[in-house]
Amino acid sequence: MVKLDIMSDPICPWCYIGKTNLDRALAEVPDHPFTIEWHPFQLNPDMPVAGMDRRAYLEGKFGGKEAAVKAYMPVSEHAKAAGLELNLEGISRTPNTLDAHRLIHWAGIEGVQTATVMALFRAYFHDGRDISDHEVLGDIADGSGLDASVILRLLASDADVQNIRDRDSAAREMGINSVPTFIVDGQHAVPGAQPPELWLKVIRELTTAAEG
Repeated sequence: MVKLDIMSDPICPWCYIGKTNLDRALAEVPDHPFTIEWHPFQLNPDMPVAGMDRRAYLEGKFGGKEAAVKAYMPVSEHAKAAGLELNLEGISRTPNTLDAHRLIHWAGIEGVQTATVMALFRAYFHDGRDISDHEVLGDIADGSGLDASVILRLLASDADVQNIRDRDSAAREMGINSVPTFIVDGQHAVPGAQPPELWLKVIRELTTAAEG
């Protein structure tokens, strides 16, 4: 097996698109060599705990409404190409994702990490849910096979807060400054939402190298 580490943030549309493209490639090669682990990277590490109004956030980030709309046009186009219909208009707040990353970490311990990450993507990009809200995270945990009552108790504590911050900082110190970033076999970084064809090429190369 080959380790595929994914640096990601559940409010990053390119991360959702990139994983969907990867999944399309993996579906074509059921015996692919990858074992996947998700790692935290906060797009907005200084975001207030309560998050902020989505429109205000985007206009502040991109310099006005028109610039924000223009910046998101490629997102919509690539999402459709990947088979995703994102409900961007349904998102009212941009959340702080520290607690979502804690949930992803705990899901990894229980072996349901990817299912939890995908549920977070769907909750945010399709349902417009606030994925910083503990009740929302508890509901997602329950749907992913985790014990929601345990997750809610953990979320109410400081459990693994420093762990997430330290891992986020470590990723930046490695030179990662955008997500998604995929790291193949601990050696090769693949940045961005790559098309399925690239992943099929990577899989072929890995398979050939293993056979050789």
